[in-house]
Amino acid sequence: MTAPILILTEVALGPAERAAVSDLVEGDTPLEVLVPVGRKRRLLVDFLDHLSLLEFGKAFEGLSGHTDPAAERGVAQTALEGSLAALEGLGADVTGTLIEGDPVVGLADRASASGAGQAIVVTLPHAIEDTFHTDWANQAQRRIGIPVLHLYAGTGFIGDS
Repeated sequence: MTAPILILTEVALGPAERAAVSDLVEGDTPLEVLVPVGRKRRLLVDFLDHLSLLEFGKAFEGLSGHTDPAAERGVAQTALEGSLAALEGLGADVTGTLIEGDPVVGLADRASASGAGQAIVVTLPHAIEDTFHTDWANQAQRRIGIPVLHLYAGTGFIGDS
């Protein structure tokens, strides 16, 4: 059996991500999807991200900073279930876990525990983090010491981590 591929995602995976993952998977490669519950928010960075993408409503909506833990868990569970369905039939086995706390720390912990050979980080575009290389993929690349592929959700576009 080959080393597992870990997939950290903030949204449900879809057809574009399945196509990208299928190019990396050998027949007996296990896949493990990690979905963080909530996301540590940096209000100013999120505000600027939304403005840079011309998402004015979302920019001002996010300034409240209020979150509902039950709602966050529900969103994460839905993303996990959708991701598992999208990857069904790839690799030897497709499993998934919700992770609490810092997503990059959770990915690093799973990478060391599982002996993963590579990781894929799937995010929405985040202009500020991507520009200054503080996004999850870049953090993971510096932290875990295995190849990290950064995909932008729904696009099939590969970022530079």
